Amino acid sequence: MNTAPTRSLLADAPRLAVLSLAALVVLAPYLFMLSASVKPGGEIFQASLNLWPRHFYGWENYHKALTAVPLLRFLLNGAIVCAIVLFFQLLFAVPCAYALAKLRWPGRGLVFALVLLGLLIPAHVPALPLYVAFAKLGLLDSFTALTAPFAISVFAIFMFRQAFKALPDELIQAARLDGMGELAIVWRVILPNAWPTATAFATFSVVAHWNDLFWPLIVIQRQSMATPALGVLFFRSQEGGNDIGALMAASVITTLPMVAAFLLAQRRFIQGVATAGLKG
Repeated sequence: MNTAPTRSLLADAPRLAVLSLAALVVLAPYLFMLSASVKPGGEIFQASLNLWPRHFYGWENYHKALTAVPLLRFLLNGAIVCAIVLFFQLLFAVPCAYALAKLRWPGRGLVFALVLLGLLIPAHVPALPLYVAFAKLGLLDSFTALTAPFAISVFAIFMFRQAFKALPDELIQAARLDGMGELAIVWRVILPNAWPTATAFATFSVVAHWNDLFWPLIVIQRQSMATPALGVLFFRSQEGGNDIGALMAASVITTLPMVAAFLLAQRRFIQGVATAGLKG
């Protein structure tokens, strides 16, 4: 009789218990949000903790969340902003990372040091001069104001550079022997071989800009231009912050696309994060 699987399960039991406890702690706020989104207001802050409501109030809460403010419009705005930002980040970061990883030229080390330095600068530092510039150009309340400051990502350059360093030089040499130019090598050879890294970065980028409240709160005044996080704030203001059930329903609707996207991309996301750290 083979007892190896049983012994392995027993050996892994403490680790699985710790991971399960950590997962429960992380998921607890989301579970509370889901539970509150289907409860009437009177049940949410009761002394007894019941995840399932005694009186199901989900239809009313979600209907109010979708009709009190144009929540679907906020989701569309968020998708547009994330798509534009990701497109330009990849457009600039992938060739830059290739040049830093695979091409030999004077000053390459200094430029990479500046990229690392750029990782240390918080997004809040250039916020005021950027706001003044967009205000003088008349670009507030626009997709340009929401996306332009993030078109170049030093984190993307760093992440792709690390991934490209792990690719064999023979792959590039073979492409050159076939007559391919450097840009063709970047987009047709290098990037397809670093697809897990691209997926991982896309996940980071989309989640960050979907959930971003700081910058949209500065440059957006019109409700019709609000992104998901700012849209929830508009909903809270519209309702006076009193209808917690409907507010939780709006929060569930705005976070659900990111949860679904991460679950679909989680395998490539983990591969990309692991690949990006293979070489220095």
